[in-house]
Amino acid sequence: MPSELPVAVITGASSGIGAATARALAGAGYLPVLGARRLDRLVRVAAETGGLAFALDVTDPASVEAFLDHVELEAGRADVLVNNAGGALGLTPIAEGDERDWRSMLDTNVLGLMRVTRAFIPLLRRSPRGHAHIVNMSSTAGIETYWGAGGYAAAKHAVRAISQTLRIELNGEPIRVTDIAPGLVETEFSLVRFKGDQERASAPYRGLTPLTGDDVADLIAFAVTRPAHVDIDEIVVRPVAQANSGTVHRRPS
Repeated sequence: MPSELPVAVITGASSGIGAATARALAGAGYLPVLGARRLDRLVRVAAETGGLAFALDVTDPASVEAFLDHVELEAGRADVLVNNAGGALGLTPIAEGDERDWRSMLDTNVLGLMRVTRAFIPLLRRSPRGHAHIVNMSSTAGIETYWGAGGYAAAKHAVRAISQTLRIELNGEPIRVTDIAPGLVETEFSLVRFKGDQERASAPYRGLTPLTGDDVADLIAFAVTRPAHVDIDEIVVRPVAQANSGTVHRRPS
């Protein structure tokens, strides 16, 4: 039996924006179905939100297919897909680029998004509500770039291009596509980027009030809960202190 509640499938949901989105959409009346590699954390988020948790590695096609099978079996439907899994590795000039980091960023942010979207489009098309929604997590780095961000910006520019292409390919079908492009958001993002170096991870947020995962999740919930004929194509959001990726006002220490 399909869930009586509309189902929001959220990748990368074990922490940060993904976990906050699970809370926001649960509050909006959705059943969150969560996927991530860190299953122990994911289970805690699912328990908090009344959702379901299944292991998911978006870089592994077999894992994506197994995740889809779990969603079909346990929830029976998908009405919203939030492609949140992704992230950055390193902050080095292209002349010193680490091919392993670039390959990982492209595999997670770009190919992972394609794998999950490709897998779920048939289920989204069968939404009992008669309309569905794909939300892709991009970044302001998908609009502009900054020093050392070559690999990450390339990946997020690709995410934005995928969102725009999906709107063309799905035109005429009741499936909305929204691209979310946040600026500085204080989550585990920088800790992952700098491979556990807490000092470097904290530096981007010093002297300003950054966005939180809840801030971004609130915008996702807003886009998802608009009337079915309304598509919020793109949301660009930054902290007030950030004019663009390279222009940030910081309070004196």
